[in-house]
Amino acid sequence: MSKIVATLIAGLFATAAFAQTATTTATTPVTKAEVKADKKAVKAEAKEEKADVKADAKLEKKAAEANADVAVAKADAAKKKAKAHKKAVKAKADAAADKAAAHADEKAAAAK
Repeated sequence: MSKIVATLIAGLFATAAFAQTATTTATTPVTKAEVKADKKAVKAEAKEEKADVKADAKLEKKAAEANADVAVAKADAAKKKAKAHKKAVKAKADAAADKAAAHADEKAAAAK
């Protein structure tokens, strides 16, 4: 039994060692036409990528401008709201003062 186990373990190590060896592949010589075609393909890819990046930059710039416009509009709205609130508070205070003056006039007229 131990001989069988020893043989199996040896076989396992042998397969592991065989699997780790690199296989050699025959390299084919690259022709000038292939190199030229690869060079053109790389240039075309680079050009396309550059155009994509440029388009993305334009979109980001427009989005940033739109966000800035929204921020300005919100600030203007907040300013108008504060101004309207201030006017409303002033009008309310004026109305209260007029009411108090009218009440005082009524009281003085009734006292006479």
